[in-house]
Amino acid sequence: MAENTAGFVSAAKPQAGGAVFAAPLGTPVPADATTALDQAFVKLGYLSEDGIENTIETDTNDVKAFGGDTVLSQQTSYKESFKQTFIQSLDVDVLKEVYGQKNVTQQGGTDKPITVRHNSGVLPRRAYIFEVLLTGGYVKRLVVPEGQIVERGSVVYKDGDAIGYETTLTAYPSKTIEGDSAREYIAKIAG
Repeated sequence: MAENTAGFVSAAKPQAGGAVFAAPLGTPVPADATTALDQAFVKLGYLSEDGIENTIETDTNDVKAFGGDTVLSQQTSYKESFKQTFIQSLDVDVLKEVYGQKNVTQQGGTDKPITVRHNSGVLPRRAYIFEVLLTGGYVKRLVVPEGQIVERGSVVYKDGDAIGYETTLTAYPSKTIEGDSAREYIAKIAG
C-alpha cells in the first residue's frame, strides 16, 4: 500500500448537526466506527469552521556519546488532546460541557431562561466521541473513554461573529481501550 493512490486522500466533514458527543465517565463506548452510540451520549452541535484539532505531544531525552553524537532518544512523556470551538451558544448541553454539568440550569423547556455559574470548579472526566465523514463514503470515529476539558479559551462577544466556546480536552489512558488514550476506527458506510 505504499503507492500513490488518490483514492486514499480524504477530507473530513461533520455529520448533520455535529461531530462531538459527550457522556458521563464509565458510559460504554463503541469498538468500531458504525455501532450506535449509547443513549447517554449527547451531541454537542455545530463547531466553528476550524473543526477538530487532534494533537499528540511527546518529549524526548537525548543520550549523547563521548564526542557529542546522539546515540539514543528516549521518550519521556506523551499527551493527546482535542481542541474545538462550540458555537451553539444557546444549547444547554454545550454550556454544561464548557462550564460543568452542575453549573448550568434551565427552568423548563428550551425557550426558558438559562443560568450559567462561572467558578473555579474543575471539570470532571467524561467520555467523548469525535465522528467525521470522510471522502468516498467512509466514517472515522475517535473514541476517548476518559477525557477532561482542561483549557477554555476567551469568549468573544462581537457583532457579526458567532459566540464560540473554545475548549481543549486531554485524553487520558483508559483501561477500557487497553491503556490507550484514544482509539480510531474507520469504516465504509453501508448503502
